[in-house]
Amino acid sequence: MKLITAVVKPFKLDDVRDALSEIGIQGMTITEVRGFGRQRGHTELYRGAEYVVDFVPKTRLELAVRDEQVDAAIEAILKSAATGKIGDGKIFVTTLEQVVRIRTGETGAEAI
Repeated sequence: MKLITAVVKPFKLDDVRDALSEIGIQGMTITEVRGFGRQRGHTELYRGAEYVVDFVPKTRLELAVRDEQVDAAIEAILKSAATGKIGDGKIFVTTLEQVVRIRTGETGAEAI
């Protein structure tokens, strides 16, 4: 089992969710986050004054998947989140040691 954490542009969330649904991913957790990478934020103009936006708004998706779904999920996120511009985001994949469904007590891949 793997935990896929993807940080994408907020306006791409619906596209990513739809792409993941098409390949059978049933659940995910979404968080509105702010941060920066190589682009280090950007400057904007408001009422004639320029100001720096240090932390760029992003959306973080977290989804637990079976090992055989990892490559398909990554490909779906890549295709649906890409704009070709700076700040498209990142995908992180980590190993899940254990998953437990609270309601039923199921563990492992059955709990996903």
